Amino acid sequence: MIRRDYILRMIDEFVQLLARLKGLKQEHRWQEAAGTLDEQFHRLVGAGAQAAAQLSETEILAKLIQGEPTLAVRDKTLILAALLKEAGDVAAAQDLIEESRPCYLKGLHLLLETLGRGDVYECPEFVPRVEMFVAVLQDSPLPFPTQGLLMEHYERTGEFAKAEDTLFAMLDVEPNNPGLLEFGISFYQRLQRQSDAALSEGNLPRTELEPALADLRDRKAALAL
Repeated sequence: MIRRDYILRMIDEFVQLLARLKGLKQEHRWQEAAGTLDEQFHRLVGAGAQAAAQLSETEILAKLIQGEPTLAVRDKTLILAALLKEAGDVAAAQDLIEESRPCYLKGLHLLLETLGRGDVYECPEFVPRVEMFVAVLQDSPLPFPTQGLLMEHYERTGEFAKAEDTLFAMLDVEPNNPGLLEFGISFYQRLQRQSDAALSEGNLPRTELEPALADLRDRKAALAL
């Protein structure tokens, strides 16, 4: 109970912070907003927004887990992802694209990794949705590891057409990558086990799935010649 109360209090304080940030952004007080964010980043990971965006997931986990109950780590990771989204927004509002994109990328990657380890539908309301990150990052391709996580997320949530679109985006960059072709083949093979109703709901009917699978198999066979 003590641990749960701690997490609820932590989340409540963060929601209050988001409310303050919203006010600062509405008034275009970007420097104050950036300073407020940096304070929170230092509290969480001991570094500012830009430095936090450069940390590896292992480094971030090591910092978040220090002195904390295990149950709090997932929520703190989600808080960090939300902070990175806010930092990206504040930088983008000032046309600091080179500062905003790393924040968005790290935030999306953390969010996808966290969602991949639990129930994708059980997140506090303050957590940015995956599509929010995708929308602000649409101007240039995502790194392959992030696209792989994104594809798996869409598959888990039944958004099969979006998962396929992500796969095609990767294949457009590396059409003859054997590992990527095998990754795509495995994806379609898993979807073959879905019901027709589930496939239709995911906007990837079986009549489109089967030719796509055959195409990837042909590509893989051609590479072996």
